[in-house]
Amino acid sequence: MKVLLVYPEFPDTYWSFRHALHFYGKRAAFPPLGLLTVSAMLPRTWERRLVDLNVQPLRDAQIEWADMVFVSAMLVQKDSLRRVVARCKARGKRVVVGGPYVTTLAEKLDGVDHIFMGEAETTLPEFVHDLEHGEPKHVYQAAERPALTLTPPAEFHLADLSRYFAMPVQYSRGCPFQCEFCDIIEIYGRVPRTKSNEQILAELDELVRLGWRGRVFIVDDNFIGNKRNVKRLLPELAEWSERNRHPFAFLTEASVNLAEDDELLEGMRRAGFRSVFLGIETPVAESLKETLKHQNTRGDLLESVHKIQKYGMDVMAGFIVGFDNDPEDVFERQINFIRESAIPLAMVGILQALPGTQLWRRLEREGRLLAEGTGNISECALTFIPKMDSARLIEGYQSIIRNIYSPREYYLRTLDSLSRVVQMLPEPRRTSFFGDLAAFARVVLTLGVRDRERNEFWKFFRTALTDHRERFEMAMRLAAMGYHLRKLAESNLEQ
Repeated sequence: MKVLLVYPEFPDTYWSFRHALHFYGKRAAFPPLGLLTVSAMLPRTWERRLVDLNVQPLRDAQIEWADMVFVSAMLVQKDSLRRVVARCKARGKRVVVGGPYVTTLAEKLDGVDHIFMGEAETTLPEFVHDLEHGEPKHVYQAAERPALTLTPPAEFHLADLSRYFAMPVQYSRGCPFQCEFCDIIEIYGRVPRTKSNEQILAELDELVRLGWRGRVFIVDDNFIGNKRNVKRLLPELAEWSERNRHPFAFLTEASVNLAEDDELLEGMRRAGFRSVFLGIETPVAESLKETLKHQNTRGDLLESVHKIQKYGMDVMAGFIVGFDNDPEDVFERQINFIRESAIPLAMVGILQALPGTQLWRRLEREGRLLAEGTGNISECALTFIPKMDSARLIEGYQSIIRNIYSPREYYLRTLDSLSRVVQMLPEPRRTSFFGDLAAFARVVLTLGVRDRERNEFWKFFRTALTDHRERFEMAMRLAAMGYHLRKLAESNLEQ
């Protein structure tokens, strides 16, 4: 059996970092971890190849080679998914689709032979058995959420690692909280499940063996959802990093209550975590209560961010406007919070009602749904009827991104962040000195010569070089990421 694993294309989003990747000679942020893990569940006798449309086109010859095509997609990839399915079916191929998109919508895509809803650790072996006996079903629905001890290590060797900015690994699934707008708890549940320490370290060993050095994204939607297990992992991860001479800089996502746990913060610092993405959403307490994000109301959000920064982690964060309880001055309050928190990579969007969420169900009952959420929080579009005047909401959102992504505001925030974040561990070993030099040259040429805001860049450059020499490489990386955010904002403002 020949299996072609196809990953649909992402549109331009916050997480794509598309406008920054070309500085580093990369085509995409991460390889498709889900498909690489699915590949590891297939019989060893099956041949398999990967095509990630974010780094290469899908060629007719590749489709013709395959007996069966596996495709996995998130909601934001649905348009590309449909195109892939249509091409493969036009050539008479058996098409298998899974992932968060079909799981959340329970949608029967036209022409798809087999649909996997939920996690595949138990249903994929069932499918293989049915296929071998000539009786494969159309829909495979996971009856329960499997233990992650069943999950094999991803087959990273199928991907061309040189085309990616970072490598993804997964430690846990699920989140204990109940945020109304979140689809993660609908897909993975509210009881966080984790891999064993041996599993995750074995995956890191494989990345080292394949020659990867640099950033590793632990893609859990809430890395600290199961604090007890994480605290057991971190000492072993720190020892592993020390033993391997710190080959990776880790980044992850976590809930804000991370700031309440000094043991956890110290453990992450020792293990080599350099960045963490927080779901802050809003400084408006009533809006946090409305969306059931009670964990963000237990302490001072600004102090929480600054405390995490003191433990050597750059803070990235998500922010949302459009809650029913948002006051008229919410836009100014968001701008001020982002400035005072010194978060350079702030992701701001209008609230979206994603299919299958508590928010979707509530707004459907209230007759306020307008359209299916796209999953791209960077889009300047409304999917529901807000309590605030729609024109005012869109105008206010645009005022935020126009402000926070302007070069002057962004560079000042970045310098503030560099002052607050003190990292004690060495940077991961470089794999290519000349590659780093070329990236630096591209950043300087684009932002310091060609860009209309080059004067602001040179002010930032001089201050970063004189005041933050030990983190100058990070300063240039953040400058590149800021360029991506600005281009994304300019695109949205033109809509």
